[in-house]
Amino acid sequence: MESETKQHVAEWARELEGQDPDAIIRFAVERFGNKLAVATQFGMDGCSLVHRVSRIAKSTYIFTIDTGLLFHETYELADRLERELQVRIARVKPKSSVAEQAVAHGPNLWERDPDLCCTLRKVHPMLTALEGRSAWVTAIRKSQSHTRADTEVVQWDEKFAMVKFCPLVHQSEADIEAYVKEQQVPTNPLRTLGYASIGCMTCTRPTKPGEDPRAGRWWRTEKTECGLHTKK
Repeated sequence: MESETKQHVAEWARELEGQDPDAIIRFAVERFGNKLAVATQFGMDGCSLVHRVSRIAKSTYIFTIDTGLLFHETYELADRLERELQVRIARVKPKSSVAEQAVAHGPNLWERDPDLCCTLRKVHPMLTALEGRSAWVTAIRKSQSHTRADTEVVQWDEKFAMVKFCPLVHQSEADIEAYVKEQQVPTNPLRTLGYASIGCMTCTRPTKPGEDPRAGRWWRTEKTECGLHTKK
């Protein structure tokens, strides 16, 4: 079954390459229905994705990984998007609270072993979020970082063993900014304070002029990804 699905993915990638993001989302919704999941962490890209999905199929399962360490502004944005777009965004949490994690692994794990922290607070909850699903949609784009440059519009996700749709893959930051402005999509107010990429408050700082948009993530280390978009 997996090999057959992988063959379909290659066909779909050729069919959908260069198409409008809405067309890609419609394809995913029509193909997978209630087996489809849409992920957002409320970056500007993620907000635009939720808005597009809300116009195409409001009942689609939308979720976010609530690590328990998100900015207050991020939680407020999630509530606002639900109200204004009339969608439900499931909050999927880790099994352990931040306090319980500190007991098991010591305090401030994100400073000593950020990979393990992301595994516990992001990757493991992701498995829960995707349980029973056959495909998921993400807002990642090629131009976000060098680690995402080879992203395809549709691909087989080895880590989660399912189809992965990336409808915004060819969008530039200017494209996203134009969309949220035209459609009046709510975005995180932290962006105005220099936060170009927003994750957990413990591992995110504002970026400096000329820095890569994701330079403010895990700046204490050479870490560049949380693990949701890596193959292992």
